[in-house]
Amino acid sequence: MAVGYLGESSTAVSDRVRRTVALLRRRGYALTPSRLAALCLGGPIAEADVRWAVAATPDLAIAEDLVVEQEARSRAVEIRSRALAHGSEAGRYLEMTIGFVRRLVAIAPFIRGVSIAGSLASGGFRASDDVDLNLIVEDGHRHLAYVVVNFLGLLHALRHRGKPVDDLTRRPVAPRLMTANLILERSQCRPLQRHDEDMAFELLVAEPVFGLDAIREVVDENQALLEHFPQLADRAAPLLLDGPARRAPNFLYPALLEMPARYLGEGAWRYMQWTRRHRPDALARVTYVRSTMRPYTLFDAG
Repeated sequence: MAVGYLGESSTAVSDRVRRTVALLRRRGYALTPSRLAALCLGGPIAEADVRWAVAATPDLAIAEDLVVEQEARSRAVEIRSRALAHGSEAGRYLEMTIGFVRRLVAIAPFIRGVSIAGSLASGGFRASDDVDLNLIVEDGHRHLAYVVVNFLGLLHALRHRGKPVDDLTRRPVAPRLMTANLILERSQCRPLQRHDEDMAFELLVAEPVFGLDAIREVVDENQALLEHFPQLADRAAPLLLDGPARRAPNFLYPALLEMPARYLGEGAWRYMQWTRRHRPDALARVTYVRSTMRPYTLFDAG
């Protein structure tokens, strides 16, 4: 339901807050009461309702000005530190990302929409993170898009070898910096196979940068997503850039390139997993992120 919850019981509000906090915990972060109120499952509520729900729900608490589950109180300091780091680092990386997307869509005309996802969109970015991009592409170009993003991303990262890294962003030649998080062909969006709250939230927090019509089309074609987050209907796009004056011609990317791109991309992905073989935390994080993207992951983990 795309319209609010007038007259709902306090128990229902508390349940919505609890489920939103659980969703955020699965993604590794938490929000302040005011931000949680705006992004609450089922539609925005008042900050006072969030605070009331926390007081009335034994499993919830406010720690470091973040709404968390009681069992996650110990992580509140770490999550808050990421939020503070975001305030000092995000601006520079947002500017860098917008420039990268401008070059990407000029080179790859089959890319119809680009959004910033991950920690840079959610408010927990730190300098050692990579920048996750969600893409909408023309049919038959998913693997080609993956290869182009990673090739262009490697060239970009070579200019930033001094970037801080962690177990997820460390690479042999240059740091992992610009990466493809979710790549959807247009036909996969009509409709999506998933209309659960996690998929709806992924689309809600992603920041559109290019191709707003294609991005909005996903919501238009999947109205069930609004049952979880009606905020999607009014999604703002403050980072939207104008399309490039010129884009590469489509004939440079014939459909026959998709199969070799698949083998090339899968080989590169498997190599990166091999380099992480002695870093179980990094592998576990990759496994979790991939689980949130199914059935839209590009490569099998086996």
